[in-house]
Amino acid sequence: MIKRLSKLLSERGICSRREADRYIEAGLVLVDGVVVSTLGTKVSEDVAIELLPEANQMQQSKVTILLNKPIGCVSTQPEKGYRPASDYITRDNQVKGRHFDPSHLNKLSVVGRLDIDSKGLLVFTQDGVLAKTLIGPDSQMEKEYLVRVEGYVTDDALDEIRRGLELDGRRLKPVELDVLEPQLLRMILVEGKKRQIRRMCELVGLRVVYLKRVRIGNVCLSDLPEGKWRYLRADESFTH
Repeated sequence: MIKRLSKLLSERGICSRREADRYIEAGLVLVDGVVVSTLGTKVSEDVAIELLPEANQMQQSKVTILLNKPIGCVSTQPEKGYRPASDYITRDNQVKGRHFDPSHLNKLSVVGRLDIDSKGLLVFTQDGVLAKTLIGPDSQMEKEYLVRVEGYVTDDALDEIRRGLELDGRRLKPVELDVLEPQLLRMILVEGKKRQIRRMCELVGLRVVYLKRVRIGNVCLSDLPEGKWRYLRADESFTH
């Protein structure tokens, strides 16, 4: 099968399609040992693809930032009257770690969402491959939440959530759910539909009054203060 080179690079998890176009334009992609620098080039699905060292260095220099998002700010596009979570990524809000470089704010995108009434771990990255790993259509990345609810918590209601409810005409994936206290739940999801946890709870007669994301993959919020951020360390990885 013949495919666009940029699409093949993305499918193989080498880089995002946008990054692939930049690498191709810069002459940093080898196909069967030959440099390809023309955008839109189509190649056979079974070709050998390699990035030149300069492209690998560009990938390694990309940063990922972890923010403990407070309630009352929006994760993605700014809304009138509400502060975007990205506003918290300043020199003064950084906890100890590598030196802050303002250039790290360039092409920094939020990965996933937390609604305005939720708090906890929010990820920003310049790495398109990582973004796809965390929230791509085939992602199986675990997201762990602490959820306090109001209402009568029954075994039947919890089992319904565990099995996977139906939202917007689609069956959700099963949810790992534990009861930590009578009204405090721990949920682990591998998908992230808009306001999913709140809507699931509503379907079984519960109302969410507190929602905090504490882990994505292997990376935990831990003791990062609310409204503060830090860089993902070299010894950390979301995947095993």
